Amino acid sequence: MKQKLVYYAVLMVAGLIWGAVFPITKIAVSSGHKPFGIIVWQMVIGITLSLTMILLRGQRLPSLRAHWRLFLGVSLLGTLAPNVFSYTASAHLPAGIISIIIALVPVFAMAIALLLGFEKPALIRLIGAGCGVGAILIMVGPKASLPEGTQVFYVVMAVAAPLLYGAEANFLTWIGNRGLGAFQIMLGSMVFGLVLAIPLALVSGQIFSPFRPWHGPEIAIVAGASMNWVAYVAYVWLIGRAGPVFSAQVAYLVTGWGVVISMVFLGETYSLWIWAAFALMLIGVGLVRPRDS
Repeated sequence: MKQKLVYYAVLMVAGLIWGAVFPITKIAVSSGHKPFGIIVWQMVIGITLSLTMILLRGQRLPSLRAHWRLFLGVSLLGTLAPNVFSYTASAHLPAGIISIIIALVPVFAMAIALLLGFEKPALIRLIGAGCGVGAILIMVGPKASLPEGTQVFYVVMAVAAPLLYGAEANFLTWIGNRGLGAFQIMLGSMVFGLVLAIPLALVSGQIFSPFRPWHGPEIAIVAGASMNWVAYVAYVWLIGRAGPVFSAQVAYLVTGWGVVISMVFLGETYSLWIWAAFALMLIGVGLVRPRDS
């Protein structure tokens, strides 16, 4: 019983922290900071935190050569690519909308698992996937749904992030953790991510120096990167202890907290269409979740 309470506590904390990352990201991109520039410093912060925890725990450093497939896959599917889409969309969409869209992760994870043969088809879960699609159509369909001037293109871009996270979940199911802990996986994947992000940031002119006057957006970048790292480590740890089925429920909490925090701290308001999409999305996540959980 005590162990289950710990799992639920970690789930709640991870959901709260991850939910807060979206409004913080909105602040980070508000002054014109671009995705690759943000990602470079996100990786630097993640590497620093991961390395510190590994050394404090007396763990061995992971072999980048031996586990390059694992690290490259997690880096591309779990950090680099989805963050590019998410950060770009965050500059044009309310943070609460991003929080609702991210709930599609288990829907996409289930769909990909079906295609790969990791899961067996089930009518109720297919209905759940349909609810997720329906929620997106509600948001982009009615004129009264999204804020005036919002382009549907950025909604589609935001949807790419949970698609990639769903692919990452199946990738981890396929390749396994190779005997590595959460901090080791984070360190290796972020080293690969940094190597990929720096050239992209330099070529695109998006990299920026930290040796400049700091204001809200710069503080938000550091806070968001640190919080994302904490939540991600907690999520990876939870998957290893409680399993992917239990851990997937974090999607409810991320979406709920993201919407609430965006309303309270950013003053965002949503139409009835958005609230309908919110409810339909949560129903879809509940139906998609495996029944044996």
